[in-house]
Amino acid sequence: MDENRIYTTVQGDMWDSIAYEFYGDVKYIGLLFKSNPDYLDVSVFSAGEKIFIPELPEEYEDDLPEWRR
Repeated sequence: MDENRIYTTVQGDMWDSIAYEFYGDVKYIGLLFKSNPDYLDVSVFSAGEKIFIPELPEEYEDDLPEWRR
């Protein structure tokens, strides 16, 4: 795992705020979920959790129209 792609949470972080901070859009939450399966039961993070922030693939599946998936 690339240590440069690790985000350490602050108290109160949520998936949508993390997605927005790193990708500029909350629609990438699914990518964060897939990359951090140990945290799927967390809604609001405590301080100090290590979250992997993957780079966006060139064509992210959730961005594709239904007929192209």
